[in-house]
Amino acid sequence: MGKPTLLILAAGMASRYGSMKQIDGFGPNGETIIDYSIHDAIKAGFGKISFIIREEFLDSFKNIFEPKLAGKVATDYVFQSFDLKKYGIDKEVERAKPWGTAHAVLSAKSQINENFCVINADDYYGFDAFEKMVKFLNNEANDTNFSMIGYKIKNTLSENGSVSRGVCASNAQGNLTAINERTQVYFKGDGIVYEENGVEYPLNPETPVSMNFWGFTPAVFAVTEKLFVDFVNKNEHNPKAEFFIPLVADYLTKTSTANFKVIPTDEKWFGVTYKEDKEIVQNSISKLVASGVYPAKLW
Repeated sequence: MGKPTLLILAAGMASRYGSMKQIDGFGPNGETIIDYSIHDAIKAGFGKISFIIREEFLDSFKNIFEPKLAGKVATDYVFQSFDLKKYGIDKEVERAKPWGTAHAVLSAKSQINENFCVINADDYYGFDAFEKMVKFLNNEANDTNFSMIGYKIKNTLSENGSVSRGVCASNAQGNLTAINERTQVYFKGDGIVYEENGVEYPLNPETPVSMNFWGFTPAVFAVTEKLFVDFVNKNEHNPKAEFFIPLVADYLTKTSTANFKVIPTDEKWFGVTYKEDKEIVQNSISKLVASGVYPAKLW
């Protein structure tokens, strides 16, 4: 088994942001958030970077990343499309957006033969997370033992309002037992709460949450394809239905098909959803550069 691959989910429409946030500049020399993830991934020991994109983005991505990465790491591109025939689905479903993150991962089935991890293009994860994931993929991962990075919820919240978070529960062995989506999580006083039906419930600040950083072997593709075919058949008339990675994780966990080790990190996550987030991300990166975590010129 060769070095693991980093699979970057970058096919989203970024409709709330208003432009292609995946390739927007945030660093002192116009670096994208992806640049920092790739920098950390190379340092941690990943052997290939695979970008999951829409085909019309290919030239933009190549022009931005190929000059920087040539000679440093192997790269390739995976297209997330609306074509269902390659999954044996002989129908066309009208949609404005792709089918979701688990479908994006499935799109890489023919191009990945090694252990791999999945991240979002517009999220900053920190070096510790990549280092721990490489160690897992090289030493512990097998076809029934996958993983996810668990961020402390206190390190993922916004000072500007409530957020949605996948709150994780795990057993005594540190394996995932459930992800509960909490749609309104926010700071309140010195604590953290989530709101449901108008009622506030406290959350331990150390509670792990999923920020879509997953570790797999290629065995995940077969079960994901089966689940996707079922999902399409059930949702062909629901154009907004999305096939998310946690749906696959939930199935594998509840059927005891595979475990997901929750790997803890103390890294502080940040990302962009709205245009107003840009200044916050720029300031966060400036602090990391000033403290010596990254050089002023990344490449």
